[in-house]
Amino acid sequence: MAVGATVYKCKLNIADMDRNYYVEENLTMAKHPSENDLRLMVRLTAFVLNAQEALEFTKGISQDDEPDVWAKSLSGDIDLWIDLGQPDEKRIRKACGRSEKVIIYTYQEGSALAWWKQVEKTLKRFNNLSIVYLQIDGDIETLSKRSMELQCNISDGELTLHNGESSVLIRPEVWKQSK
Repeated sequence: MAVGATVYKCKLNIADMDRNYYVEENLTMAKHPSENDLRLMVRLTAFVLNAQEALEFTKGISQDDEPDVWAKSLSGDIDLWIDLGQPDEKRIRKACGRSEKVIIYTYQEGSALAWWKQVEKTLKRFNNLSIVYLQIDGDIETLSKRSMELQCNISDGELTLHNGESSVLIRPEVWKQSK
């Protein structure tokens, strides 16, 4: 974990009806000092949307050569590379070269759209790259606690996060789909 990182514990009950994937996960996440609650919760959202046995958080922000979340094969190859925000083309090229599949989740509407318009033509050449904008309806930051229990339901492409008191609806909008 990064020096000065804050440790978050999260118990997730994931019911992904779209993929028939149901699991309970007990996760430990490190929140980097430069990371805000929104980014932390988007990282958790990316994990939920791609939940699988080999998926794990990496050192993320504190490490330039690792994504925020990844899944590796038993041989150590990177099967899935997940980044957040608006990475530059050099980082995206590196990710696409190192991984079977790359997903970038962008989530801040104004800056995300401006970034996408700027890089869209350049990124078309990467066949293993998906760009997904997360439309978040509700205050996702209020779900962020040092110890969390979340019910995560995915149905018809939409994710609902619920902590017993409040819920947030997340609608992933695919801007670029890998081939």
